[in-house]
Amino acid sequence: MTIEPTAVIHDIGYRHYDGVRLGRGRATLALGVQSLRGVFGLGRTVRAKIMPLLLAAIMLMPTVVSIGVMALAKQFVMPYAQYAVFMQAVIAVFLAAQAPYLVAPDLRFRVLPLYLSRPLTVTDYVVAKLAALAVALFCLMAIPITIQFVGEMLIDMPMPLHTGDFLGALGGTVLRAVLLAALGVALASFTPRRGLGVAVVIAFYMFTAAVSGLFYAVLASTGRDDVAPWALLLNPFFLVDAVQSALFGTEPAGGEAYPAGIASGLILLAVTALAVTGVLLRYRKAAS
Repeated sequence: MTIEPTAVIHDIGYRHYDGVRLGRGRATLALGVQSLRGVFGLGRTVRAKIMPLLLAAIMLMPTVVSIGVMALAKQFVMPYAQYAVFMQAVIAVFLAAQAPYLVAPDLRFRVLPLYLSRPLTVTDYVVAKLAALAVALFCLMAIPITIQFVGEMLIDMPMPLHTGDFLGALGGTVLRAVLLAALGVALASFTPRRGLGVAVVIAFYMFTAAVSGLFYAVLASTGRDDVAPWALLLNPFFLVDAVQSALFGTEPAGGEAYPAGIASGLILLAVTALAVTGVLLRYRKAAS
């Protein structure tokens, strides 16, 4: 008895890849670089470039004013270590706008299995996204104070250079970028809708800032000066400022003393670890 064929394989010209396979590391790096470019709108539409570049320009405004005052009045008006706290609202808007861009489209259109069909693992994917946002935040915060420091070196000021303050601010910027990236991606990854992700991130910042300030004011006004500084640590920007002050000896923003010891550092580590764990669990569930 003759068996009729039920399927036919056609040769339509596809060829196997014969080049060098660079592995997980290069795939993770490529995803991270592509994500970092996208945060600043590179390779995207003109409309996508407006918000990140506008916020980056706003971040430079105090630098321009500070350099102008140093050149004309010979006065140092903007401490490097307090720059990020002073501009925290702009940084929060940048985080709220860009964190959902990194995670929401892949979740909404269910393309995560396509990434994971390659050598990438869930951990690699999360590391690439977190690193991209952390590097973007570091550039957003570090470039203005670096330009200001270069301006201070070029201007003949009647005082020593604030090198220690600048280096301490750079160290704090690294910590702040890592913490904010972890929090931003963790909050944005729990919804596939980008607009809702923006609202969640900005609401989290406004809530922590309001609660921190309110608790501090109430405790200070009732004579609980020993407890009031702990309320400041509810705000991520003040939390990093406290760690930065303890590690690098910079002046606290606003002149308020933070809780002594390593408590603020332990809180920073715990919050960052919790956020990263949340992101990993979220993506393991999304990939399953």
